[in-house]
Amino acid sequence: MSWDEDGTPHPLALRRTGRSELEPDRLPEMRELEVLGWEPAPEDLRWVFLPYVWPPADRTWIPDRSTHWAVDTALDGHGHITGVECAPLPEPDLRDLDREADEALAELGLPPRPRGRLWLLRPVGPFTTLGAVLDHLDHLDDLAEARAVPARPSAAFLALARAELAELAAPEER
Repeated sequence: MSWDEDGTPHPLALRRTGRSELEPDRLPEMRELEVLGWEPAPEDLRWVFLPYVWPPADRTWIPDRSTHWAVDTALDGHGHITGVECAPLPEPDLRDLDREADEALAELGLPPRPRGRLWLLRPVGPFTTLGAVLDHLDHLDDLAEARAVPARPSAAFLALARAELAELAAPEER
């Protein structure tokens, strides 16, 4: 298990540099990788650890060249939009997002994620989408209960998730 701290980004990401005004899911390299079967790692704090435990052959990352936007919408007394202003999310707000993820990871006993990366995962096992894998992993709550492991962020819960992913990624015996 690791954040692949010394690893390199996916080769498709090396063709582009510099900051983009696009949001993460709109980056050209993200879209190119999605065509090849990669999907953005879930941002839900419940699954923030997944890139750490995901089988290395089925995970990759690209540098985060994106801009995260704050949108301020003005409404009149009738609820009609009278104005919209967009601005890049301020650095303190970006740090708050990272802090929430780091706190969730610390509860699991994991180090913080390396900054400036967008993680992508490929489905493992018999599943064709990341959503299907996540639906399958939802059963970890039941498995945790059966093994008297609290179904909340903990090292024991992390171990269950890692074992389940390793089993899914293992080639079938013939």
